[in-house]
Amino acid sequence: ALLLGERADSQLVRPGATRTIIEGAFDVARSSVRDKIESLGLDFEDHRLVIRREIQAGGRSRAWVNGSPTTASVLSQVGALLVDLHGQHETQSLLRPDAQRDILDAFGNADADRRAVASAHETLSDLKKKEQELITRRDEVRRRADYLRHVVAEIDDARIKAGEDEQLQQEARRLGQAGQLVAHAERIAQAIDGEEGNALSALSAADRSLGALEKIDPDVAAWREMLDAAYTNLAELARAAAEYSSRVQEDPARLNEIERRRDLLSRLAQKYGPAFETVLTTREDAARELDLLDTADLDLKTLAANRTGASAALEAACTALSARRQEASGRLSRGVNRLLSSLGLSGGKLSVLLEPLAEAGPHGRETITFLISLNAGMEPRALARSASGGELSRIMLALKVVLAGHDAIPTLIFDEVDQGIGGEIGNQVAEALGEVSGKHQVLVITHLPQIAARADRHLIVSKETRKGMATSEVTIIHGEDRVNEIARMLGDGEGVEARKHAQAMLKGRGDGSKAAGRQAGKRDG
Repeated sequence: ALLLGERADSQLVRPGATRTIIEGAFDVARSSVRDKIESLGLDFEDHRLVIRREIQAGGRSRAWVNGSPTTASVLSQVGALLVDLHGQHETQSLLRPDAQRDILDAFGNADADRRAVASAHETLSDLKKKEQELITRRDEVRRRADYLRHVVAEIDDARIKAGEDEQLQQEARRLGQAGQLVAHAERIAQAIDGEEGNALSALSAADRSLGALEKIDPDVAAWREMLDAAYTNLAELARAAAEYSSRVQEDPARLNEIERRRDLLSRLAQKYGPAFETVLTTREDAARELDLLDTADLDLKTLAANRTGASAALEAACTALSARRQEASGRLSRGVNRLLSSLGLSGGKLSVLLEPLAEAGPHGRETITFLISLNAGMEPRALARSASGGELSRIMLALKVVLAGHDAIPTLIFDEVDQGIGGEIGNQVAEALGEVSGKHQVLVITHLPQIAARADRHLIVSKETRKGMATSEVTIIHGEDRVNEIARMLGDGEGVEARKHAQAMLKGRGDGSKAAGRQAGKRDG
């Protein structure tokens, strides 16, 4: 149970020890189980799943799956896929409504119908969610419509252009310092092409000297290209500076116009920013919300029509699933009830209650409850309120026999399934366990020799005191040791008759039970 996610208790730690470790290895080659476990985000190693649980004396509990840390919640989800544990505890899957629903649907081969219902319900839920979200958005836009129209109008009236703030800033800087800019530009032009001592005159002198050099030493001819380029560049720079100085003028009127425009853009950025670039985005968002008012009603009509269609699809899927469940419930009840008497529940009767829901859900439009009447004339009651642990184990055993070809859980553990029974009923329980072991790995804790003799493998759990501490051991027995143990369980381990009886029981398991045992043995690995 601890490996399957049950809550840990520090009292399980042996006195004087620091921790208790429980570890189990599971073969998960069965594809349906493997796929569901992988959906939980767990990895495998050669189809094996090794679960490890550690409980410390201080009460802390930790768990690992294939070496990776995990939680008890994940273990409980994994455990529900790997093992059905039936015995004297309160966590039996048979008591859960969802497990009862799964049992009935598995028996009725309703997997496709279940998927159809789940898919139709998801589609309908999504449409309802979209419809409600659109209604909420529409109503919100209606409340804000006047404000949104003001936003659009105010920004549109400003006729903002992308990048305009930077252009205005640059122009304002130029107009505010026009005098200095003109003076600097004129000095550049004068230095290059002025009346006296200018750069172009110096380059002309250099040109003449280079011509004289070339006549004496032709190797300096390569300088000519550099000198010509320098003259051309300086002449172009002088022209550009002169043109710039003539173009830049002080214009107080234009400067005032620019400052007013910048103030307007600044106010808009403060209202609809935080940055100037987001003002236009704010305008588009407001316009888009206003557009919703024009399209919402039509979109809502479309969603309503789709919702009607999805509701009809869900209703049809639920009808098909309900019909399959109704038919399966009768067959399941009859199959189980035929076995209950032979399993020591004489007068017991299982029935399946399909109770309609007010509204269809992802699992259909009814709840499913297994009811049991353990004695003739008694009103059927829910399993959790009617059956003891041993009775529940035998009811589950009957279900597992009927469900043999439908149940995906690979391992079944029956603890004290023989409680309160013996004789021929014990033989019948052993027969049922053997039948179930043909499809599952079955582990049984029993005191009945009829059941123990039927098993493919026999393990003895014993307890003795060592160094003042109670210690448990598990031993696998074969051959004569097994004969002796069955004889002991019969009540006379030393008697000749008991040994003969034990030998007869072990030999009389029959071909069918041996085959079942071999299959279970293979799963046991």
